[in-house]
Amino acid sequence: MIGVYGGTFNPVHYGHLRTALEVSELFRLDELRLIPCRIPAHRDQPTVSGEMRLHMLQLAIADTPGLLADRRELDRDGPSYMLDTLQSLRQELGAERSILLFVGADAFAGLTQWHQYRRLFDYAHIVVMTRPGFDHPVLAEGFRQRLFDRPGGLQSRAAGGLFFQTVTLLDISATRIRAIIAAGRSPQFLLPPQVLAFIRQHQLYRNHPLTTGN
Repeated sequence: MIGVYGGTFNPVHYGHLRTALEVSELFRLDELRLIPCRIPAHRDQPTVSGEMRLHMLQLAIADTPGLLADRRELDRDGPSYMLDTLQSLRQELGAERSILLFVGADAFAGLTQWHQYRRLFDYAHIVVMTRPGFDHPVLAEGFRQRLFDRPGGLQSRAAGGLFFQTVTLLDISATRIRAIIAAGRSPQFLLPPQVLAFIRQHQLYRNHPLTTGN
């Protein structure tokens, strides 16, 4: 199985990395693609370039087998729609291989606002990452009929399923990290030291607009 984990990664931090490692192990993925977006469809455009965000991601996961930085959204013009990304991956991987798209609970709550969201299930399963004690929402019929109660069932089909998985969700946000740096304080221990060294080397996020986004 192949996993997909998208985001702005502006910058990548331990919240991203811990959940990425956990789902990679829990679902015994062959690989997990972390895909920084070029132009977010539902949030402000990052002021740090896609190339720099990709490089920070590469630095963060360089020593973690199974986690791969995928640049395909940076190389595509226009808004970074996940549907286009999954279509591209499906063409690359073939029709039979299972693809798992990992999203947070907040993202899932707004999934109906995503570009052609129903078609996402044509190309991948959707796994919602939740914190312990999460109250599952009342699902509309279109989602309820896709729900799996065990992760093993996702292996039997290439796409189309929905699953909720509890993970360790660290209370860290890229928004907060940018605010800390803009205030002249240190975000040490919130993100990998090699990422922090890159931020300092290139003087990123100083006097940075406090836009939202992880």
